[in-house]
Amino acid sequence: MDFDVVVIGAGAAGLMCAIEAGRRGRKVALLDHAKKIGEKIRISGGGRCNFTNRQVSKENFISSNPSFCISILKKYTPQDFIERISSHGIQWHEKKLGQLFCNGSSKEIIEMLRDELVGANVTLILECKILEVKLTNGKYNINTSKIKIISDNLVIATGGKSIPKMGATDLGYKIAESFGINLIKTKPALVPLTFAPGELKTMSLLSGNSVFASASNKKISFTEGLLFTHRGLSGPSILQISSYWNEGETITIDLLNEHNILNLLIKLRTQNGKISIKNAVARFLPTKIAELILDQLDVQGNLGDQSNLTLEAIRQAIHDWNIKPTGSEGYRTAEVTLGGVDTKELDSRTMETKKIKGLYFIGEVVDVTGWLGGYNFQWAWSSGWVSGQAV
Repeated sequence: MDFDVVVIGAGAAGLMCAIEAGRRGRKVALLDHAKKIGEKIRISGGGRCNFTNRQVSKENFISSNPSFCISILKKYTPQDFIERISSHGIQWHEKKLGQLFCNGSSKEIIEMLRDELVGANVTLILECKILEVKLTNGKYNINTSKIKIISDNLVIATGGKSIPKMGATDLGYKIAESFGINLIKTKPALVPLTFAPGELKTMSLLSGNSVFASASNKKISFTEGLLFTHRGLSGPSILQISSYWNEGETITIDLLNEHNILNLLIKLRTQNGKISIKNAVARFLPTKIAELILDQLDVQGNLGDQSNLTLEAIRQAIHDWNIKPTGSEGYRTAEVTLGGVDTKELDSRTMETKKIKGLYFIGEVVDVTGWLGGYNFQWAWSSGWVSGQAV
């Protein structure tokens, strides 16, 4: 079969591209090896889809070329997508830090996109494995497990390696390599961190406890929730810092970011010196965390018995807890993949490769990775929309 455009990957970016190209009257085929479209959309945001963020800027993205995403995000903005879902009657709400979620289910977004596919006359072929992609005489020959297709344009929207149980593969990277397109080294991002047995034993004792904390390194700091697990550390602050962490580096955790524990304890000591030091610290932190810190420092007795030097040691343990992760939980639980198709290979006006006419890469397969909080979806919508206007 002949098509004007073939899009490989029926995730957020691929769906957007196919719809927009179809609306322009292009004959479009959308292929995916999965049984359903938009599986990552379905599971995102606890099933409510954190579909964008109001506060999108280049600072919210990681790339070897930080400026690449600017023009793309300006061409199709969060407000554009908000208006799109609102026109379909999808109700939404804003949480902290500009994060937008569906009031109902993420399936509403998927249904909207499915309806738009139909309206744009896109041919959708699911459970379709890509066997070979070649460029011959200016035409893309796509051999699949179901059909052989010839197309003038090929858009790769296959995503990254994250969450393989959802069907993630390295297909997009392999296609890029087959065409001589440079790749930036990939790694798991927005992922829980793991630790050596000694530290892990400590963290396991606190499994299930959470605090509002900051996680920092030499590059950046994030202040959000932190969760102790039996495997290490998770929660938004850890997921965010994981994208900026490299093996061998130290991360500093502040377990009580909004207050200075030293000042709080000195003040409390003047008011009620007979309170136990454990109960004093537990006023400001979960009891198990307070107990473990004091046990490690071998601090006992009443608050009134503690010297300023001891209180300073407690302050350091709470506000300047230095940890050195041994790794992460990997692509199995990573929300996104850092790295990918080098943006130097792409035209920021269209997402087309500079070397090869008619070949496009969009979404997560590209070396543009957003923070937690709807940024990666907005990159998918924006890069998909831009490519959809060009193919």
